[in-house]
Amino acid sequence: MTWRQATREEIYAYYAEEFPRYIDNLPEFITATGPKQYAVAFRESHPVRKDEVPNKDFIRRDTWQTDASGDRTTPEFDDFEDVVAFIRHPARNDPLGRSEFALADPEVLEKPDPRPDAVYYALDHWERPWVLLVDIDAKEIARDRAEELVSADVDERDDDAFLDAAGILDAAPEGYPYAFEDIDRAIEYGFEVRDIFEDDFDAEETMVVYSGQGVHVYLLDTDPAHRYDEQSREVLNDLLLETYDIPIDPVVTADRRRVARLPYSLHADVCSIVQPIESPAFDVRSATPEVIDE
Repeated sequence: MTWRQATREEIYAYYAEEFPRYIDNLPEFITATGPKQYAVAFRESHPVRKDEVPNKDFIRRDTWQTDASGDRTTPEFDDFEDVVAFIRHPARNDPLGRSEFALADPEVLEKPDPRPDAVYYALDHWERPWVLLVDIDAKEIARDRAEELVSADVDERDDDAFLDAAGILDAAPEGYPYAFEDIDRAIEYGFEVRDIFEDDFDAEETMVVYSGQGVHVYLLDTDPAHRYDEQSREVLNDLLLETYDIPIDPVVTADRRRVARLPYSLHADVCSIVQPIESPAFDVRSATPEVIDE
């Protein structure tokens, strides 16, 4: 099993050779023009065309051009192959084209073409209500566990000091702010949330996605009364946090501007494929791409 940063070459090989095989498996609401934006994060910042604008290590790109009223006019991506081309070569295929705010052409720079450390899509959507997603992160579980294991304050509650004192930094995967047992617990929590959705909300369409360092849990049914607006999401946050004591990130649930990791994208910090999973017994070792050199 490989648990490390992917190299530039491995990232490109994944999106060139392996990722295209998964496109047909994407959830039906993730299309070229459904999510309002796609976003890409880079390990190293990349220049834009306009000299006065800071280099970018994270960019969002709209899927549609809009008029002054916010209505759609022209799609930025004709099909999902255009999205894939943008992921593979974000500067060369920047939807902003030759705008001064587009990424600079690597052919006129000494800096190489940027590679995506992470690929995201917007939970805000053109064709359906705002996608409801609950985020459970192994890092949060590890911090909570460290505070239980270390009774006294350490360096004024410095997270790294707590994790180190609890032995988490030395546990596999060494050097990461969590242990594999924290990822396994996040996955277990994810399926607990799915059961709550199905039992308490009568949800028929749910999905648990392994995110590389935790899980995303989707509730995809449409709520006819509220369309899962801000208020109903706050109620859901309170239910999961206070009634069920599940360590979710409540900001993700409630923030319409959030992006989520694209299913089947590569979590390049840990060499894992982000993917829907069917069981809490999911083995994270099975998520290592074929192109990763172990």
